[in-house]
Amino acid sequence: MTTFHKAPAHVLLAVAVLTSALIASSAAFAAGEPQSEVAQPPSQQPNVVMIISDDQGWTDYGFMGHPHIQTPHLDRLAAQSLTFRRGYVPTSLCRPSLSTMATGLYPHQHGITGNDPAGRRPADRRRLIERAESLDTLPDILGRRGYLSMQSGKWWEGHYKQGGFTHGMTQGYGNVPDGRHGDRGLTIGRKGLKPVFDFMDHARAEERPFLLWYAPFMPHTPHTPPERLLEKYREKAPSVAVARYWAMCEWFDETCGDLLAYLDEHNLTENTLVVYVCDNGWIQHPDRPNRYAPRSKRSPYEMGVRTPIMVRWPGRVAPRDDSSRLASSIDLAPTILSACGVKPTDEMPGIDLTDDAAVSRRQEIFGETFAHDIADVEHPTRSLQYRWMIQGNWKLLVPDPRNVPNKPVELFNLAEDPHEKQNLAEDHAELVDQLRDRLNRWWRPGAE
Repeated sequence: MTTFHKAPAHVLLAVAVLTSALIASSAAFAAGEPQSEVAQPPSQQPNVVMIISDDQGWTDYGFMGHPHIQTPHLDRLAAQSLTFRRGYVPTSLCRPSLSTMATGLYPHQHGITGNDPAGRRPADRRRLIERAESLDTLPDILGRRGYLSMQSGKWWEGHYKQGGFTHGMTQGYGNVPDGRHGDRGLTIGRKGLKPVFDFMDHARAEERPFLLWYAPFMPHTPHTPPERLLEKYREKAPSVAVARYWAMCEWFDETCGDLLAYLDEHNLTENTLVVYVCDNGWIQHPDRPNRYAPRSKRSPYEMGVRTPIMVRWPGRVAPRDDSSRLASSIDLAPTILSACGVKPTDEMPGIDLTDDAAVSRRQEIFGETFAHDIADVEHPTRSLQYRWMIQGNWKLLVPDPRNVPNKPVELFNLAEDPHEKQNLAEDHAELVDQLRDRLNRWWRPGAE
């Protein structure tokens, strides 16, 4: 497994203990910010805002054509952005997907392949957090160049400082009783955005560039939207369960509107790079509230791995509605670092999405799906279920015979069959062989 490392975990924890205490409330700010290695004046460094949806189908936005769900704020963001309608995440489960966004690495590289260790043993949970802490993250890299950073919302990798953030909300496993995947951070959005606004006020007062990780627990379950929004969809949806999910999508959109309005009101929009992505997809089960239907979350199918990806930087990135070229969340770290004047690391396989030539040269994207529970934390890729790739309009799914036995290889033509109903593998055996060879050259389990 290929990784790159920062200081050992025990050293970082010791520094954290010496420089600050854990915050007592979500609005408190931690001390101990990294020393600046600014390569350019702070006024020329863009702020970065990452908006990360949680469990939302790629179709479930106004600008993506949903007939009922209204997302006016994200529609507006899409119109102002370089918007990739064919965006993807490599894996359709939140923890490994978020780790990819933070590190710019595939799950088989960063080693966080599932949400929980099998057996839920405390030692295994700590081992996973230590592994994540050993990786260089966007907050780490930008912090060395003078950036303040804040974590809000979903975060699995311990205390926010263990992820390199200077400020944050999540206390993490072992520090609070509910420290599995966000604890105090999960209130953001659902209970307002004051901690985020306070952080940006602080960064402005310090005249420091900032990175904001806004990953609210929305529209994730529990689907508990305001009654005013539920009533709006109750008669339009096929069931109350679906109406609740639709209302959650609009509620999340409202919080994005509040965040973007802050940037406008404080004259930050022009010098702020905003990126948007969802961690994984969702199909709401019509008869089971707060449950997803098959072929969505945790699957390699389109409703699991596809998401719109947006990049907005007024005056620097021209708005474009791109419905043909491929983008991946593996590209977010290189895109952000390049905008901030930092060279992406050699181990980051993604591209800068603002580099039009690089996007046009790309021929394929890749992904991998693992079990929810990591069977062996020391060998996390052993939980592999699928590898998949897209080349043009062709999508190949290759099941791992150890964990998904008796499942055939699948080939779909997404242009003609966007919902993957007809497996064409037998009709295009030669193409399957060509794509499988390319997939093996990307990553072949056991060949690391």
